[in-house]
Order: sequence, then C-alpha cells, then structure tokens
Amino acid sequence: MPMSKYAAEIRKRRPEDDVILARTRSAEHNAIGNADVVTGKSLDSELLGRAEGLDLFAGITAGYEHLPLEDITARGTVVTNASGVHIPSIAEQVLGNLLVFARRLDEGWRRQQEPHWEHYQANELKDSTVTVVGLGAIGKGIITRLEPFGVDTIGVRYSPEKDSPTDEVVGFNDPEFEAALARTDFLVLACPLTETTEGLIDDAAFTTLAPDAVLVNVARGGVVDTDALLSVLRRNKLGGAALDVTDPEPLPEDHPLWSFDNVHITPHMAGSTPKYYKRCADILKRNLETVDETGEYKNLENAVATPD
Repeated sequence: MPMSKYAAEIRKRRPEDDVILARTRSAEHNAIGNADVVTGKSLDSELLGRAEGLDLFAGITAGYEHLPLEDITARGTVVTNASGVHIPSIAEQVLGNLLVFARRLDEGWRRQQEPHWEHYQANELKDSTVTVVGLGAIGKGIITRLEPFGVDTIGVRYSPEKDSPTDEVVGFNDPEFEAALARTDFLVLACPLTETTEGLIDDAAFTTLAPDAVLVNVARGGVVDTDALLSVLRRNKLGGAALDVTDPEPLPEDHPLWSFDNVHITPHMAGSTPKYYKRCADILKRNLETVDETGEYKNLENAVATPD
C-alpha cells in the first residue's frame, strides 16, 4: 500500500498538524530538519544527522532491530513501534495453517489438481498441544484465538514467572523447554530474533519434536536453523512446516525448501491487512494526544527505546 494512504489516515486523525509526505530522498532531507515527529519504516544515520529537533520516531513495523536505536535516543528521541497492529492478521494466518495441517486440507487440494476422488484420513486440532514461542502481543493474540478449539497450550517466554495466557509456561533456558518440545504437536514461533532465539530450533530441537509435529514460523527466519529443517524434512522426521519467514529471505527460486509438498511458504506477508495504516495512525494519534496532555514524550504506547 502506498504511504500516501498512511499520510491520509494521519491527516484524518490530526487535522491540526502539518503532515508532510516525503516522496523522494531529497524531500526527506528537506523536511526532517524541522520535524518534531517522523513516522515510517526506517530512519538511517544520514537522515538522523539532519533531524535537528526530532522528538519521536514512530515506527510502522513491529520489528525494530534494523533501527540505530542508540544513535536515535542519544539525540533525545523516543522510538515507538507498531506492536499490535499485526495481531489479527498474523494470528489468523497461524490458525489457518494449523487447521490446514490438522485437517490435511492440502492433501485435498492436491487430489483436486489431479483430479482424484478418494477418501483420506484427516485429524483434529482438538486435544492437541500447541506450543507458542514468544508471548508478546502476537503470541497472546494467537493463544486467544486458539481458546475455542480445545487445545492444550504451552508458552515459551523470557520470564516464565510472569502470568501467562497459556496452560503452561516455560523459559527459553529451562530444562522444561526440551520436555515441552517433546509433547508438542504444533510448534508456533512468534518471537523476536535475538541472541537467545537465533537458531533456537536446531538439530537438537527437531530431534526432540515428534516426527509428525508441525512447525509454523511467523517470527524471523533466523529463529530456525534452515539446514536442520531441511535435514528432518528429507528424512520424513517432521509432519510439515508453514513458513512465512525464511533464512535466507527472500527465498531463492532454486532453494530446496520450495520442493517439499508438506512445506507451505508465504512471502513474509502474515502481517498484511488493509487496516494496517489505520491501526498505525491510531497508535500515533493516541501518543500525540498524550503529548498534548502532558507536554512530554513520556509514557507513550509501544515505546521501545527512550533517551537516558
């Protein structure tokens, strides 16, 4: 969707503000020097150097690892992200993939292409164990949508002592994590890519998972060791995988992951929704109302980095 739509949504909510849509690099250079607030996907060092009075960078992505956070906050600028904007679309895509594998709908689609009418055995999502790695906004959204399906849920988070919407919760480094994998029917990855989570699902994890378990990754491709994934797929030691993210990404046309019938790949679009810019504009509106009321850029929704 063009950024002009985002600008239009902001203007609807903040008609009193001067909203400038910078369509070119030179326009960005000209506008950022006088900007109190910048919103967009990224803010590089060159633009940051021209931002003389920037108080807020309102990111419109959930991830923020691509931003030079230390450099931004060193200039007295607060950084927010779009956490929560993607909850409905990503959670629905996860649920859809779980149902496709549980009911083996992909097998029905393959038989339709032949065409071939013959009964085949399907399973149920009910009474299965779904482990969700990452209990941020998206992870919690996934758990909420699973509630009517009668599944057992295990959550994996950095602080397992905190309250969790799952039936059980374990830490990344707990011995219970391996035990949880052993009981998992569907493993859903919805965590950020960090030193802890990079390569988390490796040879050892795949060995622990049951050979009919299913992996669903809506996190980052690097959370999964791709070579380890290919190994279990080639040996039929994994029920299947639904990958919205891959490593490498974009996935090359000749990559072997494309060749497996039980691997469903989407091009990093689980967060896609026609309501995306409206939700981003709503977050920005609420934060600017806070600033209007307090006169400060503090206690903002979705703040991920603040000046010292």
